[in-house]
Amino acid sequence: MATNYAKYAQLMKALGEETRVKIFTMLSAGELCACEILEEFQITQPTLSYHMKILSESGLVNSRRDGVWMKYSLNRDALERLKQYFDGIEATVEKSQVFVGR
Repeated sequence: MATNYAKYAQLMKALGEETRVKIFTMLSAGELCACEILEEFQITQPTLSYHMKILSESGLVNSRRDGVWMKYSLNRDALERLKQYFDGIEATVEKSQVFVGR
């Protein structure tokens, strides 16, 4: 099965900015309303929307409307795919170190 490098690059690019990394970490504790996320930053609502759009479009974050509020949560499937990708890299590194160590 071919590796979808473009998708992995999109996931990593979404996490390539400090604010989005912090949002992603915040969401690891569970679903949050946009207003709850906004309280942790000194940014405007449109700026938060921009960051959430990037995280959502990458597939790392799920969004849903609850009345007038937007609620966000981690997409655990995307997180698992990213973890498996890095686990595969780690396994390759470990394997190559065994051969070098002979």
